[in-house]
Amino acid sequence: MTNNHWPEWGGYTAIAIAMALIAWLNWIGGGLFASFYGILVTLVALRYGWLGGLLAAILSAVLLLIGETPALETAVDAGSLITVGVSVGLLTAREQRRKRHYKNLAEKLGNVYEKVQANFEGMKRAERLSALGQLSAGLAHEIRNPLASISGAAAILRRSQGLEPKQAKCIDIIASECNRLDGLLTNFLNFARPRPPRFQKVDLLPVLENVLALAGHGIRGKQVNLANRMEVGLPSVECDPEQLEQVLLNLMINAIEASPDGDMVELGAAYSGDKITIDVVDHGHGVAAAHVDRLFDPFFTTKEHGTGLGLPVAHQIMTQMGGSLLARKNSGPGMTFRVVLPSKQTGS
Repeated sequence: MTNNHWPEWGGYTAIAIAMALIAWLNWIGGGLFASFYGILVTLVALRYGWLGGLLAAILSAVLLLIGETPALETAVDAGSLITVGVSVGLLTAREQRRKRHYKNLAEKLGNVYEKVQANFEGMKRAERLSALGQLSAGLAHEIRNPLASISGAAAILRRSQGLEPKQAKCIDIIASECNRLDGLLTNFLNFARPRPPRFQKVDLLPVLENVLALAGHGIRGKQVNLANRMEVGLPSVECDPEQLEQVLLNLMINAIEASPDGDMVELGAAYSGDKITIDVVDHGHGVAAAHVDRLFDPFFTTKEHGTGLGLPVAHQIMTQMGGSLLARKNSGPGMTFRVVLPSKQTGS
């Protein structure tokens, strides 16, 4: 393959001026500068391939013919110029093909290296998740029993007659903190032993609209606007609708909490090829670039009172459903979390 990048007007002008200058020098010099055509043809062939070299050689031969060079010498020079133009151009094209081949090879090796690195990171994360999951499950079971006893005792005390306001308040605090700890233990168990997805063919639009409605109820006094950015005519998808709703609602609540009053949180969905992408976009304070890769690590959190399990559980759920959960910083403020789902499960 030859170089198809033909010179623009600047290149045409430079070549024409060079040819005219050589023709003039050759004319006043009585043919002494005919070899300069060979230099020009070589340079053009190096830059524009065999076709450019051939055209430059033909033009040079024409200029030799209209000059005062003897006819036999002109014929020899014209043949030499064409040979030089085509030969150098072909060698240049071969070198360019070789460069492109090595460039493509380097890009493929780079992509393979990135995939290997991603798989390696995924394996390390899976090992950490497994170890932490087993630890979490053991701790959760050990803590839940005494916690249930404390919660039951608080409920009995609450029913007592003649409690002073101070005592009643203490009992309410005990009950409230027991409920909070029970919720935390539930997260631990969901993370350690998530139930397998129950696949069914689902119309996505009602699921996404329900997520928007539930997120609207969960704003809790914040003046945040929710925007629907869903494409019309989304195909049905094979997934667990309950788990998908859980993941998206978690992402929406996180986005709402990260957004200042008056801002907007967007829920969008699009279909491309065999993939459906669902984006939750906020324009809030975002996450530091150094922390983005750690968002799906268990117990890592940027929230003051966060457990660091919401996103890892969501990531685990999406992996079980054959999809993925990705996070990236926006070009402006805020974050985008993307759920990617195959429209059809493998083997279905």
